[in-house]
Amino acid sequence: MELTASQTDALTELINIGYARAASALSDLTGHRISLEVPEVAVHTIPEITDRLQSLIQGEVASVNQVFSGPITGNGILLLDREAALLLNRLLTDRPTVSGFDGAAREVITEVGNIVLNACLGAFGNLLKIQVSFTVPALQIESVQNVLHTLTIENQRLEYALIIHTCFHLRASDVRGYLVIILGVTSLATLLSELKKWEDRELK
Repeated sequence: MELTASQTDALTELINIGYARAASALSDLTGHRISLEVPEVAVHTIPEITDRLQSLIQGEVASVNQVFSGPITGNGILLLDREAALLLNRLLTDRPTVSGFDGAAREVITEVGNIVLNACLGAFGNLLKIQVSFTVPALQIESVQNVLHTLTIENQRLEYALIIHTCFHLRASDVRGYLVIILGVTSLATLLSELKKWEDRELK
C-alpha cells in the first residue's frame, strides 16, 4: 500500500509535531539540546516491513513497545540497533560505554521510548481529536523478526505498519532508529480519515 502525497505530507507533519514535543521533553530531562528528525514515512504490510527492517537492522535490537487503543488501535515501537541504543544511553547519561544492556541502560532506553511514543501517539489523540489510551511501555532485546512476529492486538494479527525513519541529534552525534506504528486495516482507514479531517481544519 502506498500513501498519497497529501497523506504522506500530513502524516509527516503530525509525526514532526510529536517529535518536537519529544525532543523538548528529552532536552529538559537530560540538560542537553536534542532534536528529532523524520526523514521518511511509508506504509508497508507486516511481511514487507519485517523484510525491510531486517535488511536495515542486523542482530539484536532494543525495542520499546507500547500498545495503544481507542478509535485507532495498535502498537507503537521504537527500534534501535544494539550500537545505536548503547550510544544513545552514553550520550544521554555521560556514563562510560557499556558492552551490554545493564539495568541502568535498560531504564534509559525504556524512558526514551516512553517519551517518544507518548509524544507521537499523543499527537494523534490531541490533533486528530480522538481519545487514545496507552499501556506501560516494555523493553525487549531480541531480533526484529521476533519483535514483529509476536505482536497481536486482541488476538487479531495486525496487517499494516507505518515505518518512520528517526534520527536523534545530540552532542554533535546522530543516533538513527525507527519508529514503527502497527495497525489493523480498520485502524489504518480511521487514521487516514482523521488525517483528512485534520488537514481540512488546518486549511480553514
